[in-house]
Amino acid sequence: QVQLVESGGGLVQAGGSLRLSCAASGFSLDHFPISWFRQAPGKEREGVSSISTVDGNTYYADSVKGRFTISRDKAKNQVYLQMDSLKPEDTAVYYCATAHVWYPSTWYSGKNYDYWGPGTQVTVTV
Repeated sequence: QVQLVESGGGLVQAGGSLRLSCAASGFSLDHFPISWFRQAPGKEREGVSSISTVDGNTYYADSVKGRFTISRDKAKNQVYLQMDSLKPEDTAVYYCATAHVWYPSTWYSGKNYDYWGPGTQVTVTV
């Protein structure tokens, strides 16, 4: 059974850092991509970052480029999202997700993903 569980969220001041983890079970990250999404209250879900299992290429939303870094640990079957220089507008529930079929040109579209974690809250204060 495919399962994803996020952890690492919390409360942090603007300019601070957090590292989110996405633990995968029931499948290997050697064969499936992982993407991070976020959704703030009253806003649409937004693709944040993605990592390809084929070549390890990474993708970022413009809003987080240069501040967030996605990585994976194959041995632990986990993916991480290092978030630095956090801003209040980064406040959201963060989700990791995976898909049976994934294309780099549409990594940011949540409708293409088949499995989601329950999410972890990130709150950035001024």
